[in-house]
Amino acid sequence: MARLTPDNEQRARELISLYPYARSALIPILHVLQEQDGYLSEDGMAHVAELLDLSPAEVRGTATFYDMFHFEPVGKYLVAVCTNIACLLQGAYRLLEHAEDRLGVAPGATTEDGMFTLEDAECLALCGNAPCVTVNWRFFGDVDPQGFDKLIDDLRAGRLDDEVPPHGTLSRVRRTTSPAGDGAARETLTDTQAAPDLDTHRTMPAVASMNAGHLEGRQ
Repeated sequence: MARLTPDNEQRARELISLYPYARSALIPILHVLQEQDGYLSEDGMAHVAELLDLSPAEVRGTATFYDMFHFEPVGKYLVAVCTNIACLLQGAYRLLEHAEDRLGVAPGATTEDGMFTLEDAECLALCGNAPCVTVNWRFFGDVDPQGFDKLIDDLRAGRLDDEVPPHGTLSRVRRTTSPAGDGAARETLTDTQAAPDLDTHRTMPAVASMNAGHLEGRQ
């Protein structure tokens, strides 16, 4: 896939409508492109440039500033092991070495089956549950080698599909505009998939600590 599909081009135009200046939608649209292909292709970025009346160089120059964007194919699951100080003190390097052995790749590489790309990450902001791992920017904490093996097995078997979408899906919430009764446009948010039940989908202590009660108005 290169250019945005018709459906994703429509999503891009809806995102543009949310902003007073079209170029303000650049980062959200790049996430749509990465959700579509798993990375940012040159043709895809050129299409985004057309939609925003920018040059391809402006689009690429902005995208390269952010390490969440990738410019070559990666695995279905981007597995990042934090090796910053809190995780380091809790055995992060041992965990990273175990991850390399389990997946058979070094950081920055992708498994032959295209399932996993391994990364050595700086602070992932889950220091209270060190050592921590993210999979497609979903958090898992207090991960030891045995827990890592279970995480990989669960991902391969599809047992975490409700919690961990394929790489590129930053958010399942879609932002659109719709006319209100007074003729003005109103922004609406649509969740494209029901949120996982955290009472039954707890794979690691960090996930268990993410109590969703506040989302329902509970403290």
